[in-house]
Amino acid sequence: MVDLLTEDFDLVVRYQGGGNAGHTVINEYGKFALHLLPSGIFRPGVVNLLGNGVALDPENLWTEIETLRQKGVTVTPENLRISDRASLLLPWHRLQDGLEEARLADKKYGSTKQGIAPFYSDKFQKKTVMAGEMRDSGRFLARLEELREWKNLTLSGVYGAGPCSRGELEEWAGNYCEKIRPFVTDAGRVLREADEAGRRILFEGQLGALRDIDYGIYPYTTSSNTLAAYAPVGAGLPSLKVGEVIGVVKAYATCVGEGPFVSELSGEEADRLREAGAEYGAKTGRPRRVGALDLPATRYGVRVQGATGLAVTKLDVLSYLEKIPVCTQYLVEGEATDEFPFPALLDKAEPVIRFVKGWNCDISGARRFEDLPQAARDYVRLIGEAAGCPVTYISVGPERESIIRC
Repeated sequence: MVDLLTEDFDLVVRYQGGGNAGHTVINEYGKFALHLLPSGIFRPGVVNLLGNGVALDPENLWTEIETLRQKGVTVTPENLRISDRASLLLPWHRLQDGLEEARLADKKYGSTKQGIAPFYSDKFQKKTVMAGEMRDSGRFLARLEELREWKNLTLSGVYGAGPCSRGELEEWAGNYCEKIRPFVTDAGRVLREADEAGRRILFEGQLGALRDIDYGIYPYTTSSNTLAAYAPVGAGLPSLKVGEVIGVVKAYATCVGEGPFVSELSGEEADRLREAGAEYGAKTGRPRRVGALDLPATRYGVRVQGATGLAVTKLDVLSYLEKIPVCTQYLVEGEATDEFPFPALLDKAEPVIRFVKGWNCDISGARRFEDLPQAARDYVRLIGEAAGCPVTYISVGPERESIIRC
């Protein structure tokens, strides 16, 4: 969706999260799974910005840049900027992430092991370095050395793992930090000048509302704020005002990682849906958990995001079904509710499922709402009415042109 929308915008900004999720993009360059780069990177003339709220992983970012360049995509300091206030995800963060998941064993959170939780923990302990510090290599290396000595106390003393050596850290800095240093800039100035010039800015979210650290299914969340309201803060200019919020919701439910998933399907029913939608994690390759469209969760997501419009994606995936399951309510301790409950109650929640008529035909060629079969139109209307938010986009395929604008 972001790849599609960028044709109408001048800047695309990532404002939170790191390389722990992937946005799959299919366009004239090929098929890509972007993890850190904003999805506007494929559009000539669009400036892409990684804001201060991002967990900036120099190694993964440089690898991603090189991958795109090999496919003919232009990535230079002209079309990619990095906030000098973005903190760096350091080599030991991924190591610590894996060690902690192993320690938790059967109580693990389902981390992608990309170092996100240790990174944000260290950031709030003021134990990271900002990208702007790379401008002074001597001071930068001295700061890294201070942090290395501190982090080794945890790696060795808590987890019994080997320490990170000074040589490894200096090699990492030379191989990756030096290469991304030319992209570092004052993001606040970039955004302020763009706003004053009337240029259009698109904020790209990374994960859904239910993964937000404050409003998601805690503790099975990410470690940052995924909500639209955080975008100006995490982008670099808190005074910016968000105008429109497009909430992206699949025509069915999916989940990567651990935690409660009330509308989850199982067995052959789940296997068929997973295969039809190619539901495998863009970062990890893990099979995604799949479920019926969850109206209480969708309604909650719309509310906390302040969505002004919905993009219903993957509607075409459901075309094989003669009847489609929809979770309309939850049963919590024997009582039916339309509301999304407090996270600790989700384990006790059961879905109220009703089946709606499917369309059981190929809709991938539809380009107008009127082109859809009546059953497909009814299904889209059901989503919008239940969520209390108008559906403004419907995707019927992964390509840019496979879109219906409502």
